Amino acid sequence: QPQLVESGGGWVQPGGSLRLSCAASGFAFSIYDMRWYRQPPGKERELVAGITTRGGTLDYADSVKGRFTISRDDAQNTLYLQMNSLKPEDTAVYYCYARFSPIYYWGQGTQVIVSS
Repeated sequence: QPQLVESGGGWVQPGGSLRLSCAASGFAFSIYDMRWYRQPPGKERELVAGITTRGGTLDYADSVKGRFTISRDDAQNTLYLQMNSLKPEDTAVYYCYARFSPIYYWGQGTQVIVSS
């Protein structure tokens, strides 16, 4: 059964850091392009960052460039999102997404709250 499980969310003060993890199982993680999405309260889901197989291409939303870093460990079947200099507008549920067209999987999400 394919599964993506996010962890690492929580509450942090503005300017702080968090590292999200997404543990994959039940499918060939290394051949999937991976992404992080987020859904702020009352808003639509949006792309945060993406990484292709073997970490070949990295892509970031303008709002997180220079603050967030996406990475993957294919040996551990895990995707990461290092988030630094967090702002209140980064508050959202963060989702992990795997795609090997036309197949795709979503995680259940992890909540991040940035507030003083």
